[in-house]
Amino acid sequence: MIHLTNITRQHGAHVLFKDASFQILPGSRSGLVGTNGAGKSTIFRLITGEEDLDGGDISCSKKTVIGYFSQEVGDMAGRSALQEVMAASARTMHLGEQIQQMEAAMAEPMEDDALATLLERYGEAQEEFEHRGGYDLEARAQAVLTGLGIGPDDYDRPVESFSGGWKMRIALAKILTINPDVLLLDEPTNHLDVESIVWLENWLAEEFKGAVLMTSHDRDFMNRLVTRIIEVGGGTITTYGGNYDFYLREREIRREQLLASHRRQQEMLAKEEDFIARFAARASHAAQVQSRVKKLEKIERIEIPPEQKTIKFEFAAPPRSGDDVVKIEALSKTWPLPNGGEKSVFGGVSGLIRRGEKIAVVGVNGAGKSTFLKVLAGQTEPTTGGVTIGANVFPGYFSQHSMDLLDPKRTVFETVQDALPQVNIGVLRNLCAAFLFQGDDVDKRVDKLSGGEKSRLVLATLLGRPLNFLILDEPTNHLDIASRGILLEALQGFTGTVVLVSHDRHFLRSLVNRVFEIDHGEMRIYEGDYEYYLDKTDREHRAG
Repeated sequence: MIHLTNITRQHGAHVLFKDASFQILPGSRSGLVGTNGAGKSTIFRLITGEEDLDGGDISCSKKTVIGYFSQEVGDMAGRSALQEVMAASARTMHLGEQIQQMEAAMAEPMEDDALATLLERYGEAQEEFEHRGGYDLEARAQAVLTGLGIGPDDYDRPVESFSGGWKMRIALAKILTINPDVLLLDEPTNHLDVESIVWLENWLAEEFKGAVLMTSHDRDFMNRLVTRIIEVGGGTITTYGGNYDFYLREREIRREQLLASHRRQQEMLAKEEDFIARFAARASHAAQVQSRVKKLEKIERIEIPPEQKTIKFEFAAPPRSGDDVVKIEALSKTWPLPNGGEKSVFGGVSGLIRRGEKIAVVGVNGAGKSTFLKVLAGQTEPTTGGVTIGANVFPGYFSQHSMDLLDPKRTVFETVQDALPQVNIGVLRNLCAAFLFQGDDVDKRVDKLSGGEKSRLVLATLLGRPLNFLILDEPTNHLDIASRGILLEALQGFTGTVVLVSHDRHFLRSLVNRVFEIDHGEMRIYEGDYEYYLDKTDREHRAG
């Protein structure tokens, strides 16, 4: 379908990949992985023609329709949400017009040859029109919007009235509705809640028949969909058959084999070089020396690619808090509405958070999860009821808003030093390195950092402090899978208390031992881990 053959691309002096090849075959499901800056987004842009190759070739049938979802949604204005989604299917609607014109033409007398040609074109147009969902385009657009969390009440809302995260959902709906032959998805789950992620997962697995090439920081999403991993890194592109977990195991096996081959080659080279050095001056060994010199010149040296950098962090033992960390009594929160009314976020919430618990706060988008965390953290006052913090509890709060509070003119090191003024320079540098800020990276200004780098910086300033109660609102949002894994290990070993919101199911499944669900203004408490919560709610839904 799409063949990438001996492709080469570099940015300045940095070679992303050289003479690399892979294919996107019909119906295939491939995950694209690699460290930040390795060239994943570049591959998408090369396929779509937004960037040019430095060498090699990309071939694709002219009839192949490619849908590309990126984190750049572009301008959206002047249409409703539904109109915006349907506007992306202009090709399909044009096909419908062509079909009507051909039907009208066939009703008129014409030569047999001309009729045969028209019938062939008509059949091809009909087939593509049906494949693109043209006979029920509006219903398809509505189904996709609803699946992504934008229901019938919002179909006719002006698209410019949606926030940036919701516009991303509309942009994704546009790509899905056109039903392309190849879907290029660059972090499609970034702005989705768990319910929308599950819907998208099921839609791609059951409804979509085309090929998929995607990047995702969501490990579960990747594992459940892809059957091949394409890794970009070390100046090349490597393919692994299997899902993400298989890739991790296989990559480790291949690296061990490469290290063993490199070790054997180094031992052989050392022996040959030693022979050459000892006998180079002896005329009786001149032929043998020359033979070995030529042999060494022809040997292709095995290179060991650098290991991927990841967060490596362990908490210092936090001070021990009292057994009762937070007592919640008859808590409620309402927000004022523009028309003078009030919107109830949640009400009548009571409960106890105990020392050492790892609690997930779950619920659909807009249920009030972040507001509940803000109340716990003292960032906003409850409308009624109260939150009582227990003895010797030292809380720390992380949210996406935390990144906006960073001073753009300060460097990474200065930011960490400002947060931890009593800590010596050596410890600060080690903390920066643990969050991947090494060498000159510590001198980068905040306004030059990516979203992921800002997220790591805020986590470094928070987790470097002696806290025993962590309140984390989407801490993994801008972290790649590897960094999420290391953060997960650190939180698993944390002896304090954690309350968090996350749409990363692998993260929740591997960490939490209690679940608070906010649903229609009420809070239900599940005394079990995330799997227990999923099983319990699934049985409740089937029974009800």
